[in-house]
Amino acid sequence: MKVFLHDLNQAYTTGQLSYDDNTTLRYLDYAVIEQQMSMTGASMFWLDALHDCKLDQPLSLPFDRYRLANEHRTGRGTSISFDFGQDLSHDFLIHSSSNNISLEYLALATYYVFLFQLTNGEKDLCIGINTHGRYRDELNSIIGMFVNAIPLRCQLDPHLSFDKITKQVQDNMINCIKYSYFPLQHILNQHPNISNPVFLDTSFEFLSSMTKDEENEIMIGDSRFSLLPYSIKISEDEIMSKFDFILSFQHDLNLNEFSCTINASLDLFNVETVCLITQRLQTMLHQQFTSFDCTTNKPIHELSLILSNERYLIQSLNNTQISYVFPLTCIHHEFAYQVMRHPQKLAVELDNQSLTYCELLHYVQVLSLTLVNEYYIFPGEIVCQCVERSLSMVIGIMGIEMAGGVYCPLSPRDPQHRLHALTQQTQSRLILVHYLTKTKFDHDITSLDIDSILNMNDIDKKDLSSLIVEGEEIAYIIFTSGSTGTPKAVRFHFIFKYLIYFHSVS
Repeated sequence: MKVFLHDLNQAYTTGQLSYDDNTTLRYLDYAVIEQQMSMTGASMFWLDALHDCKLDQPLSLPFDRYRLANEHRTGRGTSISFDFGQDLSHDFLIHSSSNNISLEYLALATYYVFLFQLTNGEKDLCIGINTHGRYRDELNSIIGMFVNAIPLRCQLDPHLSFDKITKQVQDNMINCIKYSYFPLQHILNQHPNISNPVFLDTSFEFLSSMTKDEENEIMIGDSRFSLLPYSIKISEDEIMSKFDFILSFQHDLNLNEFSCTINASLDLFNVETVCLITQRLQTMLHQQFTSFDCTTNKPIHELSLILSNERYLIQSLNNTQISYVFPLTCIHHEFAYQVMRHPQKLAVELDNQSLTYCELLHYVQVLSLTLVNEYYIFPGEIVCQCVERSLSMVIGIMGIEMAGGVYCPLSPRDPQHRLHALTQQTQSRLILVHYLTKTKFDHDITSLDIDSILNMNDIDKKDLSSLIVEGEEIAYIIFTSGSTGTPKAVRFHFIFKYLIYFHSVS
């Protein structure tokens, strides 16, 4: 464009255009030279650079929807921009100069790391980039289509620091630019199985210019002309989008400051999503380059795109610490305390069935005394329970705890061989069941139907006062799924050493 504007201004002001057919190269000359060039070296380079690269597989960006294979691109897009400001721009410039890396390569490395985080850790990233194509100085004065799109592949190691990634990106970019004259169609012809080169839909560009107002105005003689904006607006909130996702770094040479623009297709993204992505990019830039929070020497997998409000929400959700009234008590002590406070309040409800705290305690005491007196359950012994969701399930849990046993839940939905393996692993002498799960276990395993003993009334609740359960003992165990091998038991302990004693609340 600059060559054309120079010639236009010269022709307009002087009435003539200096041109020498014998010394001036034309675009036709370039086309002939290109056809005669040996492409062997470039062909081998691109074949090696893109070996095993999935050029037809899109990056796992946070899309709001997907485009069907036969669905045409509408061209509707949205554009979100932000300025670095003086401080971040200064830090970005300092990092570039101190590490002897060009601003463009530093920006490109930042984009790769951002994509790595945005795609939840995709390590093989391939994007498209337009090169100016004027790889020799003699071509700078020729008007013609030299721009060539090339694939830029970066295979990231998450354990490398950002500085090392930047060096890797710089070396790779230098080699790619060296062979950027190799036409894109020739590159694609090397991969005949690829029908849709989607890597071109995710792009990057780096622009250096004077201030925008000056750049958008040109002088032809004494006349002033304004250039059309880079992005054509469809409406107040929409632009024409050539790509699905493109990050543009702009360097204002007058102010020596930077800005970023993300253009995204509305076929795939909501405006709110693009705004959120832009905020995450800002967060990462501050992590990487601000002097008080610089992470360029840390592995890139330690970078975070979590926003401050999201971090606060996560912390609040994870803040599950409860202030207990001392002294701390065991599980069943706390249950008995609630019984004494609210004997007639509803304790458990399922469908049309319910129990008050007082009623629940009665059944729990009946079961726990049966376990102690008839089955000789001792403190610390594992007692399994396999029942469907019911009131009996709650009674069984608290009955085992009150008897000093270790509660171990078994799922009625597990196959019999798994249930048998788990009971063998726990070495449990007794399994609590009810009418729906009686047939789950072999006759060589002792089972107790919870429902059959809950109508007993001739019990002496004082018998429980001699049981001692210590806080260091195991309260219950649960098994892992066993998806990686044998199921493993995870143990949980009582809260505090305490003497069990229950008052009669009947």
